[in-house]
Amino acid sequence: MNTIEFNIENGIAKIVLQRPEVYNSFNKEMALAVQKALDESKAEEVRVVLITGTGKAFCAGQDLQEVVDPNGPPLKSIVSEHYNPIILKINELEKPVVAAVNGVAAGAGANIALNCDIVFAKKSASFLQAFSKIGLIPDSGGTHILPRLVGMQKAAGLMMFAEKISAEDAEKMGMIYKVFEDENFENEVESHVNFLANMPTRALAQTKKLLQLSIKSDLKTQLDLEGQYQTLAGQSHDYSEGVQAFLEKRKPIFLGK
Repeated sequence: MNTIEFNIENGIAKIVLQRPEVYNSFNKEMALAVQKALDESKAEEVRVVLITGTGKAFCAGQDLQEVVDPNGPPLKSIVSEHYNPIILKINELEKPVVAAVNGVAAGAGANIALNCDIVFAKKSASFLQAFSKIGLIPDSGGTHILPRLVGMQKAAGLMMFAEKISAEDAEKMGMIYKVFEDENFENEVESHVNFLANMPTRALAQTKKLLQLSIKSDLKTQLDLEGQYQTLAGQSHDYSEGVQAFLEKRKPIFLGK
């Protein structure tokens, strides 16, 4: 059985986690499939990447049956060969990566979602740093991204108490971007992702990179970087199109170039 569904259409690369019988928990096969899909999403035709799940869950994290299998990979390999490459590929993609959290996102599943550039969630969805419940530490970039989203105290509490957070509370604390009613979720996600797919992709990629660099930059360094990136953006086709469309009072047609 295929562990993911992957397709590219109208500038959107869609990755659907597809192990609903185990709440889309990761095994080696699915991790490698997601890595391959992210690599293929580097194609010039792709303007935005969408990651979501099928069934009741977004992703419940690691499939523990694989962990306890005597012939299965050790934890060290699961972290370094399965999850870490996924997080790095999401961060390094030069286009927006959107997570559409359709249900529970727990453990590595939660942290993969939070490492995406924009996170949408169903109102009925939830987020859980489940690691401490089985004597593990948060991986998949969780200890890096969560304190930057919600602050050190909140991150420590969420991780140590393994407290389940509703999608609405996650939005209120700045953990995710936006929550949609369950019945409108698919339509809202499609609308927002299509919007991004028609935006100036290079400018969005440069914005993404600048946000990443801002974490470790002082103000002077960041101002210099903004000047460099703005100069590059000003040399793009989409900048010329955007200015021309504004002057002509029409809707711009961006090509992502």
